[in-house]
Amino acid sequence: MERIEAYIENWLTSSGISEETAIYLRLFILSSALIVIAVVTFWVIRKIILHYVYKLVKRSKATWDDLLADHKVLNYAAHLVPAVFIMKSAHIIFRDFDYMLPAITKITDIYLIFVIASIVLAFLKVGEFTLSQREAFKDKPLSSYFQLIRILLYITIAILVLSIILGKSPIYLLSAFGAMTAILMLVFKDTILGLVASVQMSANDMVKVGDWVEMPKFNADGDVIAINLHTVKVRNWDKTITTIPTYYFITDSFKNWRGMVESGGRRIKRSIYINTQTIRFVSPEMRELYKKYQLITRYIEERQKEIENHNLQTGVDTSHLINGRRMTNIGVFRKYVEVYLKQHPGIKKDMTIMVRQLAIEDKGVPLEIYCFTNTTAWLEYESIQADIFDHLFSAIRFFDLEIFQQPSGSDIKAAIQSAISR
Repeated sequence: MERIEAYIENWLTSSGISEETAIYLRLFILSSALIVIAVVTFWVIRKIILHYVYKLVKRSKATWDDLLADHKVLNYAAHLVPAVFIMKSAHIIFRDFDYMLPAITKITDIYLIFVIASIVLAFLKVGEFTLSQREAFKDKPLSSYFQLIRILLYITIAILVLSIILGKSPIYLLSAFGAMTAILMLVFKDTILGLVASVQMSANDMVKVGDWVEMPKFNADGDVIAINLHTVKVRNWDKTITTIPTYYFITDSFKNWRGMVESGGRRIKRSIYINTQTIRFVSPEMRELYKKYQLITRYIEERQKEIENHNLQTGVDTSHLINGRRMTNIGVFRKYVEVYLKQHPGIKKDMTIMVRQLAIEDKGVPLEIYCFTNTTAWLEYESIQADIFDHLFSAIRFFDLEIFQQPSGSDIKAAIQSAISR
C-alpha cells in the first residue's frame, strides 16, 4: 500500500501538480479506490455465498446449516471482509491527515460493531427457532427470554457506540448509568415486570402455550397461543384474540384448565330440581313396578330385604307406610341415576361418580349429578352431557316425580280452564 501511495504521489508531481495538491489528490484517489474495492469485495463475496455456499448447504444432510442460510447469517458475515479491509487500510491512506484519522477509525469501528451485532442477532433467531422445535421447549416462553437477550444486546451496542463516539471507556458510561437507574426503571418498567412474570410462570409451570385459560377481568377464555416478554395472547372460543400483559398472570387470579385436560376427564356438575309435592314413600305396587327397571332390579330386591329385616327386628307396624324404614321414590331415582352413570360409556369410571341431594330451594329439591366424562373435547363433552340429561328428563316420570319449572302461559291457561270447568 505504501508503494502504491508513493507511485501515485510521484506520478502526480511529475505531471506538474504541486506537492501540496498532490497529497489531496492522492487521498481522493486512494479513498475512492478503497470504497470501490470494498464494494466489489462485498458484492463478490455475497454472490459466492448466495450461488455456491448456499447450494452446498442445501444439499448437505445436516439441518443446522440450513437454518444459518434461512436466517441469512452468512450474508451478515459478508460485511466483515470489506469492513476489516477498510479499517486496516485507513491508517495508511490517512497517515498525512491525522485530524481525519480518528473520525474514520470511529466510523469503521461502529460499522464493525453493527455487523457483529447483526450476526449475533441472526444466531439468536436460529437458536430460538431450533429450541422451539424441540418437544421439551414447545410449552416454554422462549420468546420472552430471547427478547430479553436482544434488549441486553441493544443496550450493549448503544454503550459501545457511545463509548467510541465520546472516546470514553464503557465502564465509565456504565457508572454514569448507575445515576440513571430510576429513569431506566421507569422506562423499562414493563420489560422488568414482564421478565419477572415470565421467569415465575416458567419456574412454577403456571401457564404454557396450548393451555386453556380463563381470566374474566380481560374477558379471556380460550387457548394460549403465544407467551412473550410483555404479553400473553389468548385465542378465545369465538376466535377473537385477547392480549394480556404478562405480569397480570402473577398479580391477578386466573383459571388454568390444563389439569382437567391432563386428567382425561371433564366434570359434569348440574342439578335437576324435583318438585317436593311429588316426593312420596314407595308403596308395594310402586315397588313391583320399579323391579321391572333393569338397572335397579337387584337394588330394589336387596334394599327391600334390608328394610324388612330391620322393621321385623324392631317390631314396626308396617300397615302404615309412615312407620319404620321405607324407600322413597326420590331415593330410588337417585340410585337409578347413579347406576345409569356408572354404566354409561361416556363416563370416566375411575373418577368420582356421585348423585347427591342438596339443600331445598324455592325451586324444589336439587338433585346434583357429579361425574366426569371420558373426554375433554368440547363437542364430545357437550354431546355426552346432553345425552345423559335427555335420558334423565324422560326417565323421571317413571318414578312418579316431577321436575320443577316456573309456570308458563299454557300452565296458567290450563289452570284457568280447569277452574272454569268445575
